[in-house]
Amino acid sequence: MASVTYRHVWKRWGDVVAVRDFNLAIADKEFMVYVGPSGCGKSTSLRLLAGLEEISEGEILIGDRVVNDVPPKDRDIAMVFQSYALYPHMTVYDNMAFGLKLRKTPKAEIDRRVKEAAEILGITQFLDRKPKALSGGQRQRVAVGRAIVRNPQVFLFDEPLSNLDAKLRVQTRAEITKLWQRLGTTFIYVTHDQVEAMTMATRIAVMKDGVLQQVDTPQHLYNKPGNVFVAGFIGSPSMNFFDVTLVEADGKMYVDGGTFRLEVSPKHLEVARKYKGQQVIFGVRPEDIQAKQYAPPGISPAHLKAKVDVTELMGNEIFCYLLTGKKSFLARLDPRTEAHPGDTIELTVNMDNIHFFDPKTEQRLN
Repeated sequence: MASVTYRHVWKRWGDVVAVRDFNLAIADKEFMVYVGPSGCGKSTSLRLLAGLEEISEGEILIGDRVVNDVPPKDRDIAMVFQSYALYPHMTVYDNMAFGLKLRKTPKAEIDRRVKEAAEILGITQFLDRKPKALSGGQRQRVAVGRAIVRNPQVFLFDEPLSNLDAKLRVQTRAEITKLWQRLGTTFIYVTHDQVEAMTMATRIAVMKDGVLQQVDTPQHLYNKPGNVFVAGFIGSPSMNFFDVTLVEADGKMYVDGGTFRLEVSPKHLEVARKYKGQQVIFGVRPEDIQAKQYAPPGISPAHLKAKVDVTELMGNEIFCYLLTGKKSFLARLDPRTEAHPGDTIELTVNMDNIHFFDPKTEQRLN
C-alpha cells in the first residue's frame, strides 16, 4: 500500500499546457477521484502517474520513491481503462492470468490469485468463457480482476464505467466502492461524472483547463465550493447563479436582483455588510428553492414570485424551470406542487444555504 504525491507537475505538448503546476498529496488507502469536463487534464494526470506519459516538469512519488524515470511495469500500479482492453482469443482466466505469467509467477500462485479475484468480483462462473460471450458489465469486472491479481500498491481507473448503461453504471459503481473497502488499497479514479465522484470518493480533486481548482471531501465541496466553476460543476442539477447587488434598508441586508429582493439571513450578514453596495454573484441550489406552501421548517426563508417556463415531473420531485424577468433558473419542487407552464407561483428560498462569489475572480466570498 502507498501514498501518491504530485509536486509542481506540468505536462506540455509544444505550446499546449495539459497539466499546470499540479500539487496533490493522496494518502495511503484513500479513494481519490479526479473530476472535471473533457480536456481538463484529469486523464493526463493519471497517465503521468502510470508512466504512460512523460512529465515535462516536477516530480511524482509513490510512497517515498520518485517515479519520474521508473518504467510503468516497475511502478507497482495497476490500471483499468474505459475500453476493457481484453484479449478476445483468451478465456477470462487467461486474460486475468496473463500479466502474472509474463512476470513468471508460479502456476499455483497464479491459480490462487485468479480464483480469489474472480470470487471477489462474482465472475467465477465465467472463467472459461471468452470476452465476446460476456456483457459489458462482466467484461469490466474481468478488467478489474486482471488488475486485482497483481496486488498493486495503487489502483488507477480511467473512466471505467463510461461504456455501461445507466443501471449497470450504478451497480458497478457500488461494486468498485465495496472492492476498495475490501482491499484497503489506494484507489485513484478519473471521471467526468460528478455523481460518480460524489458517491465514491473520500476526497475529490476538481480540475479545469489543467489547473487543480479545489480538493476536499464530497460534502464539503458541495457545501463550500471554492469558486463559481466548482459550485456549478458539483451538484446535480447545477447551482443557479444571479448577478445581484447587496443593499441595506431598514437595518437589514438584501440580495437585490432587480426583479426580486431577498433578505440575507443572520448566518451571512457579516459577509453581506462587508460587500454592501457592491455587485456579487449570488448562488443558490435548486433544492433550496421550494414552493411556498411546501417550504421546510427551521430555515431562514425569503420569498419571490416567478413564472413557470417548463416542468419535468420526476416522480418524487418536479424540476421546474422558472423565469424572473428574463433570467431563467431551476427549482426542485415537492411533487404535490401545482405548477404549469405560464403560471406565476410563490417560492421560498432557504437563505441559510446561499453562496456569494466575487464577479471578477469568481472566488467564494462566504
